[in-house]
Amino acid sequence: MTAVPPDRPLLFLDVDGPLIPFGAGAPALGDAPAGPGGNPLLDRLDPAVGPRLLGLGCELVWATTWGQEANETVAPRIGLPRLPVLELPDGPAYGVPRGLHVKTPHVVAWAAGRPFVWVDDEIGELDRLWVEGRHGGRALLHRVAAQRGLTSADFTALERWVAAVGP
Repeated sequence: MTAVPPDRPLLFLDVDGPLIPFGAGAPALGDAPAGPGGNPLLDRLDPAVGPRLLGLGCELVWATTWGQEANETVAPRIGLPRLPVLELPDGPAYGVPRGLHVKTPHVVAWAAGRPFVWVDDEIGELDRLWVEGRHGGRALLHRVAAQRGLTSADFTALERWVAAVGP
């Protein structure tokens, strides 16, 4: 993995939704058999997304319930190296206010004041307010439409934000 300067933003990346579109309007699976992992949704991964993510120049971090499995199953299919994984609690999200995504406090803690982008399909207004009130650095909470996954328009928004933050 290419070394990323420490002043570059972090990019927290969810899998289901941003990388694997699902729900009404998602690409049809057709008659393709399940991949080696047994999950037919893996066929929805776009191998072009990995290089585009790396091209942003951010330090990438998995922020997904896939946990380490994202490194084993998803990363090789889209051309990403092994990435650090944001550890999420198992079970109920005790101490997290109702309506706040369970990932939100963990993303902010990991970022520790560094600028960051969080790409997820479940980001809500309460998450934005919570980050604004508790994170000392710049942040972009970018919600992706789960049925489409990351699109060119999403990448344009990410590229603009990263360029504005700059090293």
